[in-house]
Amino acid sequence: QVQLVESGGGLVQTGGSLRLSCAASGRTFSMSVMGWFRQAPGKEREFVAAISWRGASTYYADSVKVRFIIFRDNAKNTVYLQMNSLKPEDTAVYYCAASDIGSRRLATTTTYYNDWGQGTQVTVSS
Repeated sequence: QVQLVESGGGLVQTGGSLRLSCAASGRTFSMSVMGWFRQAPGKEREFVAAISWRGASTYYADSVKVRFIIFRDNAKNTVYLQMNSLKPEDTAVYYCAASDIGSRRLATTTTYYNDWGQGTQVTVSS
């Protein structure tokens, strides 16, 4: 099992930027696909982005493509989500998630990921 702790959320105006971090501990991090998801009030948790073991491959939800960038630093056991050109509809609690060791698929479904952080709130004001 891996422990995940997100940070970097906050309140930002429309058009602003935030960088979320997710620090991992407890087991090998570098052989897990990492994902970011978000959940707005009254809505289901939805996929945002995923990244492969070494960061060579990434995948994004259409709603955030071009605006968000996922990247990772395996030496620091940390995955990041750089969010630019934020919109009010990006307001949500953001969660990072880790797949099983050895998994390679950049999955968009929550059931693929075994370990989750506690979430960090992102609020974009209009």
